[in-house]
Amino acid sequence: MGAIIVTGAAGFIGSHLCERLLEQNRTVIGFDNFDDFYDPAIKRQNLAQCLDHDSFVMHEGDIRDADAVAKLFADDVETVVHLAARAGVRPSIVEPQRCQDVNVGGTTVMLDAARNAKCPKFVMASSSSVYGNNKKIPFAESDNVDLPISPYAASKKATELIAHTYAHLFDMSVTCLRFFTVYGPRQRPDLAIHKFTKLIEDGQPIPVFGDGSTSRDYTYIDDIIDGVVRSIERCDGYRIYNLGESQPIRLDELIAAIEKALGKKAVINRLPTQPGDVDRTFADVTLARKELGYNPSTHIDEGLANFVKWFRNSN
Repeated sequence: MGAIIVTGAAGFIGSHLCERLLEQNRTVIGFDNFDDFYDPAIKRQNLAQCLDHDSFVMHEGDIRDADAVAKLFADDVETVVHLAARAGVRPSIVEPQRCQDVNVGGTTVMLDAARNAKCPKFVMASSSSVYGNNKKIPFAESDNVDLPISPYAASKKATELIAHTYAHLFDMSVTCLRFFTVYGPRQRPDLAIHKFTKLIEDGQPIPVFGDGSTSRDYTYIDDIIDGVVRSIERCDGYRIYNLGESQPIRLDELIAAIEKALGKKAVINRLPTQPGDVDRTFADVTLARKELGYNPSTHIDEGLANFVKWFRNSN
């Protein structure tokens, strides 16, 4: 078997994926630019276990750098798992051009390098944000996604389109995975569960945008990684899959669940709804179940307990 390139290898999802692939005795080539979107030291710590593994090689570089990316394919590469991105709805509103440059431009560089290297499989991260304020629930892959409400969402829709173009023109197998709010150990510190946990633990108020009625389909990291691995195994043609838990929870219910996991009460700082935030996400995973054998099984209470245990052990 050839190697697997993982971009964004030092991130939350990427580092977990690298560990799982190494457990399966795969050769993994990690690629990350250790961007300062959050502390690069956290990202380097994420890779601690992988760096000690003989089958793991780490390269530092930018997905927009075509020469650096081409060098990743020097050896036999079977699959690219492209996770690297400029993340976040709110940061994309502040820096929309940077978001498009990294997400769309960088993805195009990765696709072109894979094409030139005749790499047979390309799996890439998309996002539930592409659905915008979809009125139909749950969200299915066949739903119209022509109305994104943030630059980040628009960039992810654009990456799906450019991926389809490459699959069509160059007979590439490309799978796009729409992740639904992933959480668990090593979650990015700017995301709600991590941020709320830290603030509640420290006795600080948590910022709550809106009245608490918005809902998200929070998906535990182990379930996401299982879906990604299954996608690698079954990457054939051009496909899009939702990877979610398919059990949405309201924001106020999430806060209550975090309070329960911590054994502490939250102090709420109520704020207006933020531009770009969707009202709800809810994954229809019927297609992923049928074609990938995807079977998410981690209840939010179990996932939060695991997260809190990790958080307290790492702080």
